[in-house]
Amino acid sequence: MTPHQRPLLARLNWYWIFQLAGWGAVAVFNLMLYSQVVNRQGVAAVCWWCSFSGLLLSHLWHGQIKRRGWASPKPLWRRLLAGLLVLGLVQALSVAASIALLQKQAITGLAWLPISMMFWGGILGAWTVCYLSALALRRANRFEAEALRLEVQAKDTELRALQAQVNPHFFFNSMNSVRALIYQDQHAAAQMIDQLASMMRYALQSGQADTVPLADELEAVQAYLAIEKIRFEERMRVSLELEAGLERVRIPPMALQTLVENAVKYGVESNPDGSEIRIRVGRRDGMVDIEIGNAGAILPLANSTKVGLVNTRKRLALALGGAARLDLSEHAGWVRATLTLPEAA
Repeated sequence: MTPHQRPLLARLNWYWIFQLAGWGAVAVFNLMLYSQVVNRQGVAAVCWWCSFSGLLLSHLWHGQIKRRGWASPKPLWRRLLAGLLVLGLVQALSVAASIALLQKQAITGLAWLPISMMFWGGILGAWTVCYLSALALRRANRFEAEALRLEVQAKDTELRALQAQVNPHFFFNSMNSVRALIYQDQHAAAQMIDQLASMMRYALQSGQADTVPLADELEAVQAYLAIEKIRFEERMRVSLELEAGLERVRIPPMALQTLVENAVKYGVESNPDGSEIRIRVGRRDGMVDIEIGNAGAILPLANSTKVGLVNTRKRLALALGGAARLDLSEHAGWVRATLTLPEAA
């Protein structure tokens, strides 16, 4: 982002805005304090000089604090207090000189000096506290932004690692299917390789994205099912119901394919009679449900299924937040994996 593209508030020099506003307020306070005699020779000029000299001293003090590193997370209060005593003295003498020069009023004795030093030292002390507080706030914001950047980076790294676990698992299973088919039907094996190449292209293209449109994911799933249809023929039957308008819902890439693969493995491959694979996408209570069903039962020792489900749940949480979830249920001889995610995802 170039400087001209940054928001207006971010481009403003807030240091000088607050400097001018603060010392301008001091001048107005002094003018009001001496309002009854402000028309006298030099009174208004002295009030404005007090603010100008205060602004100059505070700016020099600001440079000293930065150069010496006195604004560290643990400020060096002794040095700051010593500096404020010197600043109070210089400002008090500057004000006395302005009164002598501008008001033509002789100043005798030193009784005025401690009071004047305390007054101006207090004002410059308040300025210092405000400045150090602003630096501390900026430092905290910077640390928070850095922590957020690292959190996002860690999230992205974890998501990429989970996606890397999904893709080799899928292609390993697919290559086993191709190997088994080569000995049975070389033409069907060639078709399967073409479909697998299409799947590999999709996996490579989508692997860099946190989410993809549901339409793209469904297209990849259909290519996968075409591969398995060559292998299982009539043992595998597929039905798809997609409610209108849900094609652009975002979903982690290969998440739906992982669940469909489990449905094929435990519903079709493990059943001599095969199974229908039912994919239904619809709205419910302001959310989108993507349900994948197959005939069969949940196997308590199916470790690969558990790994796939844990992986998918983590990817949903990382990509879409806590509103997205994955549920696995069994009812009346059917196993259903249901992805629930926000439609606006």
